[in-house]
Amino acid sequence: MSGSSRSPSTPSGPTSAARTPGGTTGTLAGDDTALTDDAARDLIAQYDEELPQRAVSPRLDAAIGLVCFAIGLFVLVQVFWPIPQGKQFYLIWFLALVLPLVFLLYRPAARRKPAEAPADSADERTSVPERRSDNPSVVDWLLAVIALGTGLYPVLPFLSGGFDAFLDRQGTLSPLDTVMGGLLLLLVLEATRRTTGLILPIVCVVFFVYAYYGSYIPLGWPGSHAGLDFDQIVNALYNEASGFYGVPLDVAATYIVLFTIYGAVLDRTGAAKFFIDLSFSLFTKSKAAPGRTVALSGFLLGTVSGSGTATAVSLGAVTWPVLKKAGYPKENAGGMLAASGIGAILSPPTLGAAAFIIAELLGVGYGTVLLWAVVPTLLYYLGIFLAIEIDSRKIDVDEVPGPKPRTWPVFRSGFYHFISLGIIVVFLALGIPPFKAVVYATGVGILFGLLEIAHAHGWRPVPALRGIAAVVYGALSSGIRSALPVASVCAAAGIIVSTITKTGLGQVLSTMLVAIAEGITSNPTLIVILSCVFSAVAVTILGLAVPVTASFIISWVIIGPALIGLGIPEAAAAMFIFYYAVLSEVSPPTALAAVASAAITGGKVVPTIWQACKYSIPAFLVPLAFTFTPEGAGLVAQSGFLGALWTGLVSALAVAALAAGAGGWILRRARWPERTLCFLAAGALLYLQPMSILVGLAALVLAVVVHLVSVRRRTERFLAPDPVGSPAGADRARTERSLS
Repeated sequence: MSGSSRSPSTPSGPTSAARTPGGTTGTLAGDDTALTDDAARDLIAQYDEELPQRAVSPRLDAAIGLVCFAIGLFVLVQVFWPIPQGKQFYLIWFLALVLPLVFLLYRPAARRKPAEAPADSADERTSVPERRSDNPSVVDWLLAVIALGTGLYPVLPFLSGGFDAFLDRQGTLSPLDTVMGGLLLLLVLEATRRTTGLILPIVCVVFFVYAYYGSYIPLGWPGSHAGLDFDQIVNALYNEASGFYGVPLDVAATYIVLFTIYGAVLDRTGAAKFFIDLSFSLFTKSKAAPGRTVALSGFLLGTVSGSGTATAVSLGAVTWPVLKKAGYPKENAGGMLAASGIGAILSPPTLGAAAFIIAELLGVGYGTVLLWAVVPTLLYYLGIFLAIEIDSRKIDVDEVPGPKPRTWPVFRSGFYHFISLGIIVVFLALGIPPFKAVVYATGVGILFGLLEIAHAHGWRPVPALRGIAAVVYGALSSGIRSALPVASVCAAAGIIVSTITKTGLGQVLSTMLVAIAEGITSNPTLIVILSCVFSAVAVTILGLAVPVTASFIISWVIIGPALIGLGIPEAAAAMFIFYYAVLSEVSPPTALAAVASAAITGGKVVPTIWQACKYSIPAFLVPLAFTFTPEGAGLVAQSGFLGALWTGLVSALAVAALAAGAGGWILRRARWPERTLCFLAAGALLYLQPMSILVGLAALVLAVVVHLVSVRRRTERFLAPDPVGSPAGADRARTERSLS
């Protein structure tokens, strides 16, 4: 899951010579050994868009784990036996239960690393320092209690008069209602700041100020409105279904939390290790095998961790030593890890958290959203595999020596992990709601985990039951813990959505976006192209500052109407915004996934970021293809099977041209004339109009012809006898390098 919805939040600890974005080298990983689990967790905590949790004392950790387990059971029960009072009643309980945990598990500020005293003895120098607990302060406990009280206030009969009475006061809140709603607003902002940083709360405050002071904007200016008083704003956030308890939190409490539990079950039953082992076993007879393994492992690991950064770190912890032995430069390996990690969020069957919001906003099934993502996912991984093949030839990597795992024994040891994934896909195809499908898949995963644990314990009942109880308890508990950041983000996103809805700001900004394009040109086709390009830049920039889920929600309510108003289908517009929101994790200058990967490999940060862009370049350009033209919408299954087929094939040629141009390789090392023609061919092919397709094909053929002629001339020059008195050695060496 998403866009950081399922990234495991782990307590942070000391990072050994960890990289900072401005650094040049990283020393977290040894030259030939994989990262330890603690080092990997520290990297995720440092570079993931979600901030790390506290390392609380064992007793408090057990108590919080028990509470999270109870919340997990509550969520599962809600799937099959919904609360009769309705969805908003359930969301009130959900937010009231998870919000206090944020104040107990997340620090109010980043903890400084304490200074270490010099060791006085050999034993002290060699001993492992004990990690000190970081328990909540009195203020944290007080905030947790207030969060529980303000969250439950609407349903408490002895304060608010009960849920029905609270709803009856919609639009005419009592003074106590307003105070409680105002406190909850502050607590949601603080919880969001603790889990994701300062940017999103600042954005929420800006929207709040706009709603309150909108009447001071001169009439006739864009965005002017009558203004809302404090009671009206609190009423919209606290009492209506468009604020805290709107679609974003509904998706978090109904879909995302269940998928975090499912991911935790997969993780605790060994799915991550199985997926990596299987990927290694499938590619053993090729020089590009290590790179292919990284790409396939990233795709499979997306079912366990929905964060691109977390997936990249998990991959790098295991595969970087193999890539190093094969001869991959640090920057190339880091870019490959980052691009593969991002692919995990873009790929079915478990897309990012924003995919669930797409389904809810557009009123379609989650299975339909998965169908929309199939062709873009295939194109993305085609680009990655082509880039890997090109690098394996340019770099001249070696096969990794040593014993190779056999596919069948590896597959036999953990094939059941694919069964649970298959259940999700099949049940969605049968029309079963995704929240039920994932619960069934979780049950199957637990069942097979029980069999595996029982087999490991020699079928002795007591140890086996203890083992499976630990898996179930740990999965529910860690699943809820992992969902805390996204629950806070979704509640905060409700502030923005409510403000835009009440003030009409979304329509104003959408109109301004199109007006800018219309101010540049009056050509309808160019207006669409420019509007899409501006939208892509805007979503990417926004994604650099806020989490993926929030970035999608904000972009959808502002940019979505503009794209739809230009005649772009809703599905294409939604997937367009989704892709650029996700790609912020590999977009300069922040590129969290690439920076974390550079910390693992020890490569330079900026070159690693550019390598990540090279590997993921199809994902940056393909979304433009399904918005530029009506035919392009076929890439997201809007034109039937045949439409998806022919647009997919043409786009695959474009991706191949992109890979050749970006990688500088066709049959041999390519020069800039051929590379330029490849870029032109890719752009023309992605426009998906008959004339542009013909131009693109002609440019691609011309690039191949020019390349063949160039290679032939270089070969002839290499084989020609040396003229008398020429510097033969230097000429021959230069020609050999150009051919290799």
